Formats: sequence, structure tokens, C-alpha cells
Amino acid sequence: MSATVSPTTARPYGVRRVCAAWDLSRSSWYARAAGVASPAGATGSRGPTPALTDDALLALIRADLAASPFQGEGHRKVWARLTVVQGVHTARKRVLRLMRQHQLLSPRRQRQGAALVHDGTIVTDAPGIMWGTDGARAFTVDQGWCWIFVAVEHWNAECVGWHVCKTGNRYAALEPIAAGLTRAYGALGVDIGRGLQLRMDHGTQYLSDHFLNQVRHWGLTPSFAFVEQPQTNGVAERFNRTLKEQVIHGRIFRTVEELRVAVGAFVERYNAHWRVEKLGFLTPTEARLRHALPAAA
Repeated sequence: MSATVSPTTARPYGVRRVCAAWDLSRSSWYARAAGVASPAGATGSRGPTPALTDDALLALIRADLAASPFQGEGHRKVWARLTVVQGVHTARKRVLRLMRQHQLLSPRRQRQGAALVHDGTIVTDAPGIMWGTDGARAFTVDQGWCWIFVAVEHWNAECVGWHVCKTGNRYAALEPIAAGLTRAYGALGVDIGRGLQLRMDHGTQYLSDHFLNQVRHWGLTPSFAFVEQPQTNGVAERFNRTLKEQVIHGRIFRTVEELRVAVGAFVERYNAHWRVEKLGFLTPTEARLRHALPAAA
């Protein structure tokens, strides 16, 4: 086919064009043309056969780990010693593959114990049981990256507090919690939020002693999300996604103040008008007011 003359251009199609049309690599075409065919049923990796078999290389890896005066080394150090010191020429990724297959990688770089799996629900049956908090970032033209911290009620997905700032430290992360407690209980003080859990991830702001001591002072119980299971902080995460889609994406903010005004307007609009499916498509404000009706009767 590659030697066939095109009736339009009066030139041969060529190997490159034919292989591209047939989704065939040119190396396979040239190998077949040279009479080199793959053995029937061959499933090994492509390329030349390495000088060392996997078993022989694995033995060298084990010997190197046993002779090393250090502990907890990764595959890069092992590969470097095999290459530089012993003159064993092999691919670094091959060393990584063998060490991973035979559990020889550093235990400090592997998961310790069984992973916690989220198989329940984080939605509460009543307000005041759990809040979620999380941070997100947005870019401004004049002041660069800025932070948005929120606190969200798990029961009705209502944003109970928010804070926009330039520096996203532990003090800034406390602001939406303080705003939410002030709004819910009228003031801040010792044990003002007793019985309320605070769900958060493992960000440095939330792991700091200052943050944890302060929320415990207010009576909140820290409740950390599972590692690599972001859905366990899904209420706050979902609110941040909605915030980004409705306010951040597709807009340009020059300053932190512009971003602060936009976020504040969105929070009011969200709480009053955002329809939440788990609430029977009530808004967070409608759900809170309806829940308060029996107590007021």
C-alpha cells in the first residue's frame, strides 16, 4: 500500500502516511519487512532482553540492602549504588518495580496499617451536631493568591461562617468558626459550643496547637477526616466547589476586598435561595426555619 501511487498527486503514499492511517507503528512495519516477527503468544516487554534476569537483580538488591549501613532507604539509593559502585547497568524503574513487588521499599514511604474507609454518612439528623470547615484559594491580580475559609452546617449545608484573607494561617482558619458560633449562640466563650463536632482535614492550619486549643476552649470536639478520603469532609468540600463554580471560575478579581465582597454576597444568596436535594429541595434557610417551628409552637 505504501508503494501505491496516489491518483491525485501522482506520488506514492509512503510508509508514514499508511502507518498513521492504519494506527500501526512504523517499527512494527519495518520489522515485518525485514523478516523479524514476534514469537507467537509472546507477552514479554518490548526491547532487548536485559543482561540480568529479575531473579538475579533481586538478589543484588537484597544484598545491597543487607550491606548498607543505613535504614529506610528508597529505590533511588539502591539503584545508585548498584550502578555507580557495582557497575550494574539497569533501569531505575526496574529496581523500583522489583522492590515494590517484594515489599522492599522503605516502610516510611508506605501506608502503615489498614486504611480507614468511609462507608457511612456524614449528614446529621438535626442541627448543632457537626460543622465542617475547609479552606480554598483564589487568585487576585494585584495581591496574588488569597484564601477563603468556610464553616458549613452538616445538617442543612448552610454556610454559618466565612472569612477571606491574604494569609491563610491558623488564625484565619478560626475566623469562620468564631463567626458561626457568634451567629448561632450570640457570643463567644468557654464551652459555648459544647456538644458540637468540627469536621476538618489534615491541613497545617487545623493541626496547629493554637487552632485545636481554641476550638476545644469553645467546647467543640475536633473530628478529622480520613486520610485520602475527602468525602468524609464532603459537606464543606461540596460547598467550596459550589462557591468556586458560582463565584470564582470565569471571573477576575483585582484585590482581596473585591473577592471578599463577592464571597459575602454569594453566601447570603446561597443560604436563602440554593435548593438542596437532601432537604427535599428546601433552601438552607427554609430548612432551619421549618425545623424551628415546632419549638416555637
